[in-house]
Amino acid sequence: MMTQQQADEFAEQWIEAWNSHDLDRIMAHYSEDLIFYSPVIVSLGVNDKGRIDGKELLQLYFKKGLNAYPELNFKLLHVFCGIDSLVIQYESVNGKLAAELMQFGMPTLATRVACHYQNTNRQ
Repeated sequence: MMTQQQADEFAEQWIEAWNSHDLDRIMAHYSEDLIFYSPVIVSLGVNDKGRIDGKELLQLYFKKGLNAYPELNFKLLHVFCGIDSLVIQYESVNGKLAAELMQFGMPTLATRVACHYQNTNRQ
C-alpha cells in the first residue's frame, strides 16, 4: 500500500526527471510491461489508438514528445494517493492542466498510466 509520503516523493522525482529532459531519468519510473494511454500519442502521430504497450515503445514516444516540446517544464500542483496508485496533477505544456493516474505493481514502477489534459486557454 502506498503512503502519501511515498506518492509525494514519487511525484516530485517524476516532475524533476521530466524537467531535466533526461530520458533515462524519466524512463526509470516505468515498468517494462506497462500500458500507457494518452491523447498526445494520437496528436503526435505515434498511433491512432492512444495506447502504448511496453517500455521500449514508450521511450520512443517520450523522445518524440521531448523533441516536439523543447521548452517543456512541468509544475507540480497536487498529488492524490490511492491504494496502489496515485494521481499527479500538474501544469503541462501550452497552458494545459494535466492529471496522470499511475497504477503500480511494484511500489516505485508504474505499470498502467492514463493521462488526462484540460486546455486552460478556453474562452
